[in-house]
Amino acid sequence: MASKVPYMTEKKAKKAIIDIGQRMYVRNFVAANDGNISIKTGENEVWATPTGVSKGFMTPDYICKVDAQGNVIQANKGFKPSSEIKMHMRVYAKRPDVGAVVHAHPTFATSFAIAGIPLTQPIMPEAVIALGCVPIAPYGCPSTMEIPDRLEPYLEYFDAVLLESHGALTWSTDLMAAYMKMESLEFYAELLYKAKQLGGPKEFDKQQIEQLYEIRRKMGLPGRHPANLCLNKGKENCHNCGGSCNGHGKGECKDDNEKLVAEITQRILMQLGK
Repeated sequence: MASKVPYMTEKKAKKAIIDIGQRMYVRNFVAANDGNISIKTGENEVWATPTGVSKGFMTPDYICKVDAQGNVIQANKGFKPSSEIKMHMRVYAKRPDVGAVVHAHPTFATSFAIAGIPLTQPIMPEAVIALGCVPIAPYGCPSTMEIPDRLEPYLEYFDAVLLESHGALTWSTDLMAAYMKMESLEFYAELLYKAKQLGGPKEFDKQQIEQLYEIRRKMGLPGRHPANLCLNKGKENCHNCGGSCNGHGKGECKDDNEKLVAEITQRILMQLGK
């Protein structure tokens, strides 16, 4: 399938990464040298943030270029790509429609990731339309292939994922869109957390969720979303199956993901007290 990614020039890509890094830092989405950002600027070319630097204080000479396998093409002395570039490369490999990836540790979203609670409760229209539900990829050791391997089952069906005991990852057609998904995810997590302190949120019912899904379809928003996954199951949508279904409108789950689906569903039911 041909890529539809609108590639940026090197200069614009570096500027965009720096700008988003500053936004992430100011909004406390990252602490110290946490987080990483990347932009695809060609079929075999990705610009990415380096390891060991604050994302709030980068300059163009910090940004590194890698190929589709994550091998360094260009990096100034003293800089090298983040060791977590592996999960970015897996997203690009499995999703040719994606042009940028953002990884951060926003406080509320990361708290849910640490607690092992996916963001599946439909509590506000904007979150349902923009994100649907946000599953949790099982824990993987940082800087290893465990993270991309455990992330991969979700890539075809979602544009935002919590990383268990780690943080959050979002991706989209361009960097601003990927970052906005991170903002939406964190806002959703914060509202859900605070609503729980007030006795628990009032959730939308199945009909209300379907209405919101239909709004998204009419808007023609890019990317993947639970609205395209579970509606033909008849009794469930991705907000009450925990985002674990990966059927193409047939409610069918791939055989190689059955164990993962069962584990995620069990965790959700335990958290909901069912």
